[in-house]
Amino acid sequence: MGGLVLSLSVVADGHSSIATLGWADLLIIGLYFALVLGIGYYLVHFTKTGDDFFLAGRKMTAWIAGLAFISANLGSLELMGWAASAYQYGILAAHWYWIGAIPAMLFLGIVMMPFYYISKTHSVPGYLKLRYGEAASMLSAISFAFMTVLMSGVNMFAMALVMKVVVGWNLNFSIWVSSITVMIYVVLGGLLSAIFNEVLQFMLIWLGALLVPIIGLIEVGGWSGMVAKIHQNVSGDYTHMWSTLGHYTANPMGINWIGIVFGLGFVISFGYWTTDFLVVQRVLSARDLRSSKMAPIIGAGFKMMVPFIVILPGLLGLAVMPGLVGQSTATATGGASYNEILPLMMARYLGPGLLGLGITALIAGFMSGMAGNVSAFATVWTYDIYRPIHNALTRRDASDAHYVRVGRWTTFLGVIVSIGTAYLVEQSASIMDYVQALFSFFIAPLFGTIILGMLWKRMTAAGGFWGLLAGMGSSIGMWLWVRLDPAALSVIAGSPDAKAMAEDMYRALWSWIICVVVTVVVSYLTKPKPEAELVGLVRGCTEIPSEGHLPLTKKPIFWAGIVFAAFVVLQIIFW
Repeated sequence: MGGLVLSLSVVADGHSSIATLGWADLLIIGLYFALVLGIGYYLVHFTKTGDDFFLAGRKMTAWIAGLAFISANLGSLELMGWAASAYQYGILAAHWYWIGAIPAMLFLGIVMMPFYYISKTHSVPGYLKLRYGEAASMLSAISFAFMTVLMSGVNMFAMALVMKVVVGWNLNFSIWVSSITVMIYVVLGGLLSAIFNEVLQFMLIWLGALLVPIIGLIEVGGWSGMVAKIHQNVSGDYTHMWSTLGHYTANPMGINWIGIVFGLGFVISFGYWTTDFLVVQRVLSARDLRSSKMAPIIGAGFKMMVPFIVILPGLLGLAVMPGLVGQSTATATGGASYNEILPLMMARYLGPGLLGLGITALIAGFMSGMAGNVSAFATVWTYDIYRPIHNALTRRDASDAHYVRVGRWTTFLGVIVSIGTAYLVEQSASIMDYVQALFSFFIAPLFGTIILGMLWKRMTAAGGFWGLLAGMGSSIGMWLWVRLDPAALSVIAGSPDAKAMAEDMYRALWSWIICVVVTVVVSYLTKPKPEAELVGLVRGCTEIPSEGHLPLTKKPIFWAGIVFAAFVVLQIIFW
């Protein structure tokens, strides 16, 4: 009896579904859940110290760290959110994978990882504590913890949406069941469990998600056939990446090249990939400096290919399934939103067994993204928020085992708080609009603080704190300004024709500039640390181990050059 039922069916709670999972599909999903829980149970025996639980013992190879690095980012948020954005904005969404990722990932590997790794920091706020002191570290840690639980909620919502759309499960039921599963295996094995599962999930995501674009392209007659159908269904250019960015009105995103190159390609991208501890934590688990440098480069190579399983389904949706609307409109009318385009396409193309594989890919994506968030949250909360407060109150440091227990309880509480934030996403037009707003609040100014601290010896502790606070405050202030007065968007983004995504990019750029200006001014007015205290933290004060003895093909800079050349070729092909 199992298999795909193409007609709409209505389940008991009133939700409509577009498919019914058969026994083969349910077996695949069940085996996956059993496997990830088994991995968590097995690895609990190897998770005894704080380094084991929070940094996987710093024993990962470059390939494992690199795959975990990219997999932690490749959650259901990415799979569903950017498929939705491709439906909403066309191929412009691919900028978030190419110019919005590749240069920054290579920069992290070649320029910034030596300082993160040599300083032996356990987190990005941990680096800030070493470079600037407690105040900047605590501000960064609190803002990161807040952002992380919000992002974790996005992943929950995305997964629950899949199960609601495809099989009609109640949203609340889906959120609780899936999040509790993640909580169990992260509580058991910490980052070690998260990384091993992320590598497994990376393979499953590609295996399950690649089927939709392959079958979809066959249906529409290849790339040219898809482009022709898109032109028939929607007005505007949805299939070129750069040629439409001369003016805000020439593309569906309502943005120009300045917002993409500087707002996304520089501030948002470099901010996320070089300072967001969710992804940096995976690289810090590498076993040596060369592995930690190679991990982001390996991740960048795979990142360039992700649009073929994420962006392409959204474009195919424009060709074969036009007429979907924003999330808030869909919630009000009971219709389908473009947030649901990926599961809709899965139901369209995947039959018995294959549908189970596709749903398993999305579940794997959810678990990968959420596990990344909660493991990073547990580390930052335990080491950068709880530990300083505990030490100040007791005037002594606790045992390593104590912090592991705190980390496990923090994981539990972080999941519970994240569940509450999952329901906020329904108020956004699309998942990625919500996410880009969060990045502009916290990630963009943090990049200004980190990069100045690594490259400029004269920067002071006061400059780091006040610059970061000014950047975050200005970004949130600009967001509130537009909410209260929509006409303010034309001021922030530089044009009355700008749209929501342009606002996010320009707000990030302005907040970064404000952070840098305040940091520089305050630093010149205050006293810097002696250079002896900056060893291992700042360029010019730190001796980077030479790689001159390595053959060319073993040097990270060589592979970074190969990846960057491929990136340039892709920009030309899809110009």
